[in-house]
Amino acid sequence: MAKHAILKSFYATDEWIQLRLHLINERGNRCAHCGEIIAKSKDIIGHHIKELTPENVHDHTISLNPDNIELICFDCHNKEHKRFGYQGAKEVYLVYGPPMSGKSTLVKQNIERGDLVVDMDALYAAVSMLPSYDKPDNLYTNVIGIHNQLIDNIRTRYGKWHNAWIVGGYADKYKRDRLAEDLSAEVIFCDVSKEECLSRLEQDIDRQYRKDEWTKYINKWFDTYTK
Repeated sequence: MAKHAILKSFYATDEWIQLRLHLINERGNRCAHCGEIIAKSKDIIGHHIKELTPENVHDHTISLNPDNIELICFDCHNKEHKRFGYQGAKEVYLVYGPPMSGKSTLVKQNIERGDLVVDMDALYAAVSMLPSYDKPDNLYTNVIGIHNQLIDNIRTRYGKWHNAWIVGGYADKYKRDRLAEDLSAEVIFCDVSKEECLSRLEQDIDRQYRKDEWTKYINKWFDTYTK
């Protein structure tokens, strides 16, 4: 069954219909986003904050969870899903800091479905099918080529992605600032001490056989970092 058919089937279930009506009776007919009164109940959209997909639609802690549902108008619903002319400005974030500082974790906690993420570790994993912490040196040319192409897509705002997240060390202030200016990006610094990064490395089971390699990455970052 196609994606849209799966979701359409869910919205036709008695469970969803009854929950939506219950929420309208409980919360009223005011749009939770813009505050406008929605005159007709059929025009009140039950919007899932965590977007429904074929993979999670049968998880009722998501699909039928009142805390995950907002009652909003058609216009606000279209804005949320960036459709029918409501694309909005594409935001770009440059997330930098030392290895083991939690950059990827921060991005995972903040991205939305449809965002574009450019992360060297993830690109290595994509082309090698190895874990993200195992980065064969011989693949660097290929990986940086893909990385640069994606950066160019962000620079020109090419594609239908929503927001973009660029993840990297970027220890050199000049290069970091130049890239941020070139992409009109907001800079986010994962400010973690060298001692904390090394401590996290010690506790990381996945990297236990690569501690020397990652210790060098951490030391190099702090040796070259400029504010």
